[in-house]
Amino acid sequence: MSVSPGWPVYVCLAVLLLVTVVANRVSGIGLGRQSAVAGARAVVQLGLVALVITAVVGSLWWSFVAVGAMFATAVATTSKRVGAPGTWPWAAAAMACGIVPVVGIVLATGSVPLTGIAVIPVAGIVIGNTMTVHTLVGRRTFAALREEHGQYEASLSLGLTSSQAIDEIIARRVPEGIVPSLDQVRTSGIVTLPGAFIGVMLGGGSAVQAATAQVLVLFAIMATQSITAGVQAALIRRRLLLPDDLGLALVS
Repeated sequence: MSVSPGWPVYVCLAVLLLVTVVANRVSGIGLGRQSAVAGARAVVQLGLVALVITAVVGSLWWSFVAVGAMFATAVATTSKRVGAPGTWPWAAAAMACGIVPVVGIVLATGSVPLTGIAVIPVAGIVIGNTMTVHTLVGRRTFAALREEHGQYEASLSLGLTSSQAIDEIIARRVPEGIVPSLDQVRTSGIVTLPGAFIGVMLGGGSAVQAATAQVLVLFAIMATQSITAGVQAALIRRRLLLPDDLGLALVS
């Protein structure tokens, strides 16, 4: 089974995008325009990615270059989303701490063959989910640090260090960034059939192969998100990964 370009798909996409825009307007969410722009970008970007992957997938080295480009885009995107574009090197470090060992384990064990056609999608899934957890943790912890600045100052007055005072606020927020992926793992096969499972099935693989691939991906996601969130929290406590306003406000 495969989904091929053609009028049925084009009509389906147009109708789904129209439904999205109308739903946003009727419900008052107000993201209709952003949804339309996001949809248009997705079409263009995925079209370009398809051409790039077709061109580089035959070369392992070029495949790693493509993965590097994915990583750079993910770092730039999440740094902007958390409102701290100037700290992108620290964001890159936190994400790399999760991505590099996880992808390395997957490849070193032979679970995924060391070929471009395998490396690109697996690394892409890991990078995308690492970006997501970095954004969620950043947005939640930075909002908490702004809202609870009084608690931060009170903690300092009691003799806590700056790192300890920050940890008092963010410790309960960091896990919130990982909860969505844990829920996905818990409900896989019952509530949801995630992307890797569907992809293998659409590609002609058996249900057992699809389940194996999905479990591998889910475990990789849990590992990379746990590492990244932990490193990110450590960098926040040390005031290295903060938006400009918090960097000025959280003085020791």
